[in-house]
Amino acid sequence: MNDLSKAHATTLEVGEESETQRLDNFLLRRMKGVPKSHVYRVVRSGEVRVNSARVKPDYRLKLGDKVRVPPVRIAAPDAKRAARPVEFPIVFEDASILVIDKPAGVAVHGGSGVSQGVIEALRAARPEAKVLELVHRLDRDTSGLLIVAKKRGALTELHRMLRDGEIEKVYVAVVKGAPAGRHFDIKDPLHKYVNAKGERRVAVKEGGMEAVTRVKVLGGSGELSVLQLRLMTGRTHQIRVHLAHAGHPVLGDDKYGDFEFNRALARQGVKRLFLHARRLAFKHPVDGKRMTLDAPLPEDMRRFCGANFQNVEA
Repeated sequence: MNDLSKAHATTLEVGEESETQRLDNFLLRRMKGVPKSHVYRVVRSGEVRVNSARVKPDYRLKLGDKVRVPPVRIAAPDAKRAARPVEFPIVFEDASILVIDKPAGVAVHGGSGVSQGVIEALRAARPEAKVLELVHRLDRDTSGLLIVAKKRGALTELHRMLRDGEIEKVYVAVVKGAPAGRHFDIKDPLHKYVNAKGERRVAVKEGGMEAVTRVKVLGGSGELSVLQLRLMTGRTHQIRVHLAHAGHPVLGDDKYGDFEFNRALARQGVKRLFLHARRLAFKHPVDGKRMTLDAPLPEDMRRFCGANFQNVEA
């Protein structure tokens, strides 16, 4: 065990990279190895102070704030757990944001048995970066566009835009069956729960959270269809649960899909969830200019669609 501060409190001054960040998140990043429960306890007990005053864990830091961090003991870092640096295909980058084309099979962050994700790998690859924070998330097996903030102000504004529905998110999925119409909305409410195995799941349930998925059929072969999906709300597993409930599960979905159908299609190259975050459209969080970013279908989805569909609408 090593002392973080040699038994003396440390005073940290808030710079631009931490402006508007919540105090609890600020401390968790700087007190690695300290249990989250302990971090909250020292804040609530008043051992952590901002400008000599007691504050709550959700206090938003301001530029120049002086944060007193009490002495704590942390475990020595485990070299085996150090994140490996990885860069991902870049779709757009400037001083404020980074947008990558995330491969399928890569988690966006570590945890739940995953040693590292996109954000840990990016931070390891860019140790000079003061801020690298996920703006939103994609399921591990979903490929496509992912926004990472490089400035705290950009992160705050993009989070506001997400809450207010100002970021257009468009996906492409290959699904079982043929929907009756070419354009329709799925509006079933969604409810989160934990199953008997302790795994988090989502189900359509009356009284659940409002959820709206806008669907456009791009092409089909009777047994299969290619759909464009626009998220009007951003609920966990929204597309997958909505489509499965509508009778058109996404191919390769190991949580909500048609498992027998998936096994039969595995011989044709369906080895994972065929869901791709294809397009993002939003105003740049700093200069306000309208941006539309696209990521082409991954090779496995492109190959499968080419073999099973003709004249699929782009």
